[in-house]
Amino acid sequence: MGKLDTFKVDLKGLKQEISNFEFRLDNDYFDAIDSEEVKGGDLVATLQIRKVAQHFELDFHTEGKVVVACDRCLDDMSLPISTDNKMVARLGDTFEEDDEWLTIPSDQGILDVAWLIYEFIALAVPMRHVHEEGECNPDMVSRVGQLSTNVDDDDESTMDPRWSELKKLKSTIKE
Repeated sequence: MGKLDTFKVDLKGLKQEISNFEFRLDNDYFDAIDSEEVKGGDLVATLQIRKVAQHFELDFHTEGKVVVACDRCLDDMSLPISTDNKMVARLGDTFEEDDEWLTIPSDQGILDVAWLIYEFIALAVPMRHVHEEGECNPDMVSRVGQLSTNVDDDDESTMDPRWSELKKLKSTIKE
């Protein structure tokens, strides 16, 4: 049995009109999913599946903390995540996915929600993630500071010639 087998839901086997599932997402989950942006975490994802006529309404709620790299110092940092997502699934001939529907092959009837949950989490992670002021790795901040002070934007000898031409054009336009 694989690490992500618990994330497979047998839609054809659902006996009740409403079914509830709970998934614990820990470091093993993120390792198995082979995620690049999210390194780990401790979250709980709940899934409520409502059978309606010829389709299934999926309501996901995920809450907890994820571990990502700080954009400033590259050390791991923890971010709180809370996300609610909805999808609609139906049984059909082949697997298809678009913005509104998931079509699951009716001969199998198995919906694997492991990757869906990861995508919802990844979308909930802010574009920029940095430690609070003063919490970054001081050694890395010092190194970045040294490298940035060595670059002088006005030093024509180290400037790429294309930038110096653009700089001349900019000053001409100002005049």
